[in-house]
Amino acid sequence: MTWKIAQAKQNLSQVIRAAAKEPQYIFNRNQPVAAVIGSETLALFEVWRREQEQRQPLSESFSELRALCTEEEYEFPEITRENRSNPFAKGPDEV
Repeated sequence: MTWKIAQAKQNLSQVIRAAAKEPQYIFNRNQPVAAVIGSETLALFEVWRREQEQRQPLSESFSELRALCTEEEYEFPEITRENRSNPFAKGPDEV
């Protein structure tokens, strides 16, 4: 459900009860400014955020893949493009 700021202030208890079921969006002049969510949703978000912080960047994953391919003497076939360059044709240190 959506609320205007004044409505949310006047009905804070109702907003909080409703947030346990689904996010409650608060708007100011037709622009979203806040959301009230249930504590279970927040806990799930915090777990997800911690997992995201621990993931390695995609560039590191590609570097590991390139190293493994080099160890195994595997070469990626070069894909040529006519309309733009291929950023994966060279390693990150060769760009």
